[in-house]
Amino acid sequence: MSEPSKPGIRCPICKKKVALDGPYMPFCSDRCRIIDLGNWASEKYVIPAPLEQGDDELERGDEWSAEEGNR
Repeated sequence: MSEPSKPGIRCPICKKKVALDGPYMPFCSDRCRIIDLGNWASEKYVIPAPLEQGDDELERGDEWSAEEGNR
């Protein structure tokens, strides 16, 4: 008989199975962890957010801060 499979997830980089108590969780290794960090640093991952009314004020925030500093 086959032994029951341990609960786990897949590594987001290489898709290998990772034990829930693994030392690099959710990655399978330090290599995959570093690759993921590099992806964030190089801005390969983006969190999409639709522009909503009022977001133009956020985009002008730097200009507003500079103007406020001069007062």
